[in-house]
Amino acid sequence: MVAYISKMLEQRGKEIPIVIGGCALSYYSREVYFTSDIDLAYSDTEALNNVLEEIGFRVEGRYWINDKLKMALEVPTSVLAGEDAPKEIVEFDEGLKCKIIGVEDIIIDRLNACKHWKSEIDCEMVELLMRHYFHEIDWDYLEKKSSLPENNIFHELKKLKDNITK
Repeated sequence: MVAYISKMLEQRGKEIPIVIGGCALSYYSREVYFTSDIDLAYSDTEALNNVLEEIGFRVEGRYWINDKLKMALEVPTSVLAGEDAPKEIVEFDEGLKCKIIGVEDIIIDRLNACKHWKSEIDCEMVELLMRHYFHEIDWDYLEKKSSLPENNIFHELKKLKDNITK
């Protein structure tokens, strides 16, 4: 669905949205984690709203709902912090593609939830992602971002990394 929405936005000369949140975690965890909605980061609200309405979504609270597809979509943020944030482009058949937030930012997000909300599932997801993507992770970016005051999770990240490399 996101790839189809992306194609429609590109046909209008617009950037494509970025998959974030649980849907991105589901992608990186190879569906070990499941989510009930799709979260996107996108700045051109008007363009996205037009596309969503065109394909049968309607607004219900903070969600866009498509009853026929039994799908919910949310756009909780217009931009991602840091333009240098890694992202992954996933390509499908027929020229469809979508952009997904980088695994590094998913690790940051879930490690924050692990530390600050004491979320066990997020603790498990962080370790799973770090083990699976260990050699692909941009460690400089991850360590720099983990030490920012708004995150303050560098020590937790370092401890996990050390445990994995033992």
